[in-house]
Amino acid sequence: MFGLKMGELLIIFLVILVLFGGTKLPQLGSSLGQAIRNFKKGFGGDAEAQAEAHRQDTITPGAPDATKTSGRSPASAGKDV
Repeated sequence: MFGLKMGELLIIFLVILVLFGGTKLPQLGSSLGQAIRNFKKGFGGDAEAQAEAHRQDTITPGAPDATKTSGRSPASAGKDV
């Protein structure tokens, strides 16, 4: 990870802890995560959200579900009754 060893990461974490304090770290992490999500969304990298939005756009309320058969079981779908 960026060529940093465990000791260097520990020193960086301690400096961040001293600068921001223990109470601000969760807020800092949350805002950093939100910024990364917004950045990905801005560049179209949030594939899961795009797939969900596409599914919501293609499903129309009241329309029959395409995955359901016409009342017959899949085993009898090819047979005439």
